[in-house]
Amino acid sequence: MNTLPNQHAIENVIQYKMRGKVAYLGHMNSNVAFNLTYVKPYDMASGKGYQRPVDIKRCNDFALYLSKGENALFTPILLNAESKWEFLPYDKVRPNYGRLLCKEKASLMDGQHRLGGIKRYSQETNAELSVPFLAYHYLDEDEEIHLFNTINTKAKGIGLSLSSYLRRNSDDLSWVATELILRNDSPFHNIGTITGKRNTGRHVTLQNLYRSIELLTKLPHLSSLPKEDKLLLSLVYFNSIKDTFNQEWMDYKEYRITHIVCINALSIAGCELLSRAVSEDKKNIDYAGVSRAVKRLKKFDWSSSGRLKYIKGLSGSKTLAADLAAQMLPE
Repeated sequence: MNTLPNQHAIENVIQYKMRGKVAYLGHMNSNVAFNLTYVKPYDMASGKGYQRPVDIKRCNDFALYLSKGENALFTPILLNAESKWEFLPYDKVRPNYGRLLCKEKASLMDGQHRLGGIKRYSQETNAELSVPFLAYHYLDEDEEIHLFNTINTKAKGIGLSLSSYLRRNSDDLSWVATELILRNDSPFHNIGTITGKRNTGRHVTLQNLYRSIELLTKLPHLSSLPKEDKLLLSLVYFNSIKDTFNQEWMDYKEYRITHIVCINALSIAGCELLSRAVSEDKKNIDYAGVSRAVKRLKKFDWSSSGRLKYIKGLSGSKTLAADLAAQMLPE
């Protein structure tokens, strides 16, 4: 499983120590990486395996990411050379810089989906990529399993809200959602959070708003608008709602209007309203008409103890949206 037909050399490698463990930093061509690594599946006969079966979708998603071009950067794969790789310095002046002689394959601890995606990308483009790696000279089987478990259970992602914020300059909806939290004239300015961490008073995350704006501008007539128009429409619509229900908007405990299920319902209902407000040629927008329609909701009961007490999920949002739309857009 881990034998090589011939010894292979990797050039320009840096040797160093990490917490007393010898490790190597370098890079190799993708075809070399496929041949120099192997995976220990969770059902190995020895009982010392730990890797999940490869998820083809994740590999395909990574291959698609690589197709984006030079900006598609990725982190090093993590290997355990199991003492089968020998480091030879180029000279005595630079004892930590040299080549690795690979006598057998290294255990791939982290990066099988990256390598799977690289392989798919290479097959479709006939291109080779440089794959960075960090390889420990030797970890015993228990150390290897422990490190794999730590990497995959202790690491915490940045979250969808912060991810949306980081994409605000390349994704229209991320930009609109971000502006709705950052702008002083937005009804979400004082109740929204960029990072996704909720606290007292700030209970609407950037990802919540992203989804709501996605629902609000879902129709083709709206989705094709410039981001500035989407932002202005969102501001007019939700400011009209806040102005009509100012007390309810500011009291999260007693009223449900700013609970996500209701924000989404308002977005679903508002989609048809905004679509009607935008002229066919998209050159004129009836903002006054949007405000008039919202005012037709002024007697709606948003109390937490009323009919909305048990509403939840997307199905609840859709049911509520139908009621709201019927009142805002009477036939």
